[in-house]
Amino acid sequence: MSPYLLGLRLSGRRVLVVGGGRVAQRRVPALLDAGAKITLVSPSVTPALDDLIAAGRITWEARRYEVGDCDGAWLVQACTDDRAANTAIAAEAEAKRIWCVRADDKESSAAWTPASGKVDEITVAITAGGDPRRAAGIRDAVVDALRDGTVDARRNRTKPVGVALVGGGPGDPALITVRGRQLLAQADVVIADRLAPRALLDELPPDVELIDAAKIPYGRYLAQEKINDLIVEHARAGKFVVRLKGGDPFVFGRGGEEMLACARAGIPVTVVPGITSPVAVPAAAGVPVTHRGISQEFHVISVHVPPGHPESTVDWPALARSQGTLVLMMAVERIAQIADALQRDGRSPETPVMVVQDGTLPTQRAVYATLSTVAERVSAAGIRPPAIVLVGDVVKVGQEVEMVRAERVP
Repeated sequence: MSPYLLGLRLSGRRVLVVGGGRVAQRRVPALLDAGAKITLVSPSVTPALDDLIAAGRITWEARRYEVGDCDGAWLVQACTDDRAANTAIAAEAEAKRIWCVRADDKESSAAWTPASGKVDEITVAITAGGDPRRAAGIRDAVVDALRDGTVDARRNRTKPVGVALVGGGPGDPALITVRGRQLLAQADVVIADRLAPRALLDELPPDVELIDAAKIPYGRYLAQEKINDLIVEHARAGKFVVRLKGGDPFVFGRGGEEMLACARAGIPVTVVPGITSPVAVPAAAGVPVTHRGISQEFHVISVHVPPGHPESTVDWPALARSQGTLVLMMAVERIAQIADALQRDGRSPETPVMVVQDGTLPTQRAVYATLSTVAERVSAAGIRPPAIVLVGDVVKVGQEVEMVRAERVP
């Protein structure tokens, strides 16, 4: 017979768990999340359970099961590795009309513990005929679909309101956060940057209004003031607006300006941080921005104007004197001026440099050089934006990793 599924509200109710091994360790956290008052009976417990006991979250009886332990319990979990003990526990619970879950024998168990998962206010529980592995696999698939919006999140009665500033990550659509993808699936209007992961836009339902807010270098340009106006206009019309950006909204993403515009208009804003490209793109190319014994700091610089320009607020002499890694954004077309300034102010001409174009995408490619050769190398390779420039000895770490891997190939 199929089980009759219920959602037990265990807050403040006594639950007996017999056994202190790995099975109990898996069961107890969910029972605590449900607010159960847990009595654990076992001569010994795992370190994880011991930690919960020390924190006062579990009452521990350091002994074996005894008849009468089920008294006053609303639910019993028989989790010992002793089949005879589990049988006795289940028999006592049955006689006292208390639901009991046997971890060792699904056929003899009066109840099954489902594989469960929670996404916001939605709880998913799967039994799969008492097969725990199959149930867990199905549970994971359903939870993932709820998180990323594959299961239609737009039917939610408690749909978000206002504006979400969502960081889409460095380019690969798989690198958007779970929360970002979830909110994107609920949007009425999406205002997308040029560097936002475009593949995600193809998944939007046809009734979602898509507004292209691309700022193309030396090309099409939608003024930030106009973008702010569009965000406020659609949110005031009662639509849920997702402002989808590349990287992180607050790392050279002008998210702060958009948040201020919404605040002045009285519109609620949700900020979803994104994986920022100054860290992610070097990592995707196999280079850490910090490395023990080499670099204890890194600096992220926007080079929308070159060194020496009246609008530049960057202290280039200080950066040249620094031993830290320099991560330069929007720097490709000014790379010759940057390299000259760093060398003039003290950085060695032999300082390693790596330039990565289209980081995390299938078209990713990297050029290695030094400060004295990087301008020539970038020009010869035809490197174009978007690209990240990394300056510092950490570049050698990535090259060393490549050499080690090459030596290990048979």
